[in-house]
Amino acid sequence: MTPTGLARPVLTTAALCAVPYDHPEAQRLTSALHAEQLALYGFADDPHTTDPAHFAPPNGLFLIAHADGHDQALGCGGWHLVQPGTVEIKRMYVSPAARGLAIGSTILRALEDQARSIGARRAILETGSRNLAALALYAHLGYEPIPSYAPGRDPLVNRALAKQLTA
Repeated sequence: MTPTGLARPVLTTAALCAVPYDHPEAQRLTSALHAEQLALYGFADDPHTTDPAHFAPPNGLFLIAHADGHDQALGCGGWHLVQPGTVEIKRMYVSPAARGLAIGSTILRALEDQARSIGARRAILETGSRNLAALALYAHLGYEPIPSYAPGRDPLVNRALAKQLTA
């Protein structure tokens, strides 16, 4: 955690790469995301039960982020088309050692740009109520609370958000 008043440097050399959802680096990162969610909430959707075709172009995309000086990818995220004009952002994750370096916002902005390029006008997502960093990121980038769109979600645990993807 960065002490109050001290800013961490912003990472400016993150390179994003589109990969299949079952790519080894994507699997490593989504496994870390799953473990973190289990530790935070005691339960979590298993990312490995998702069909890789879910994130395959043209109706989906999965990105990983690399940075100079790091052998492994530091973050990931994807989207899939849920209905014409609307994508769902999923599996956003940044390794703990790379948090605060703007990797999450870099990934999210790239996902939004790619979604716009296929005609999406709206992005929706879910995150947990205890994930304060994610909630802050999404609010900063213009996401607003909406009613849950996933059946059976606990509103005390899950937060649904949306953003209009206008040019």
